[in-house]
Amino acid sequence: MTDSPDQAPGAIPEPSRHELAAAESIFGGRIETARAFVAHLASSGIERGLLGPREVPRLWGRHVLNCAVVADLMAVDTTVVDVGSGAGLPGLAIAIARPDLELHLVEPLERRVIWLNEVVRDLGLDNVTVHRARAEQLVGDVAGDYVTARAVSALTTLAGWTIPLARPGAEVLAIKGRGASDEIEKAKKVIRTLGGGTPEIIVIGDAVLEEPTTVVRIPVLIR
Repeated sequence: MTDSPDQAPGAIPEPSRHELAAAESIFGGRIETARAFVAHLASSGIERGLLGPREVPRLWGRHVLNCAVVADLMAVDTTVVDVGSGAGLPGLAIAIARPDLELHLVEPLERRVIWLNEVVRDLGLDNVTVHRARAEQLVGDVAGDYVTARAVSALTTLAGWTIPLARPGAEVLAIKGRGASDEIEKAKKVIRTLGGGTPEIIVIGDAVLEEPTTVVRIPVLIR
């Protein structure tokens, strides 16, 4: 794969050798479904503004694989609520990697919801339900053993959107970057008030990814 930022929208990026090995490890027999997801992202996802065209060469490593490895933190046959699903990251990547999981994708913007439903139908993901709603509107109606989010908001705000959607004993898994420690420090009081336990930073995928994924894991004590 060429790391050129000028790859034309609609061009379907092939994974590099290292990314292909990671994809085979993560997706197993569902790697063609993962390829089809990348094709959607690179075409209609770009055309409809869910991702910028400069992201096309980085769809495999920076986006799909980066998200899919989070599934390694999840127990079998559990329920996941993905807040602010946008382009299906991490929700659809997790759903492809783990067909045993039940995914609820929460997205308030209609154009994104339409796209997500189109992709879910095309990929045949019968373990995914898309909800057009803000997270706070689904409290009491949807609850997960895990609540995920990526590039949605800082933890001070994100905690209020995710913890109320988690069952007691569940976990919030927020994909974050290098500023994770600072975000945790600023959000500690809010997290405690909402019933969350002590957050921890986990780095996953280091065995298969060139750039491992950083996750803030928050145990939910009460709801």
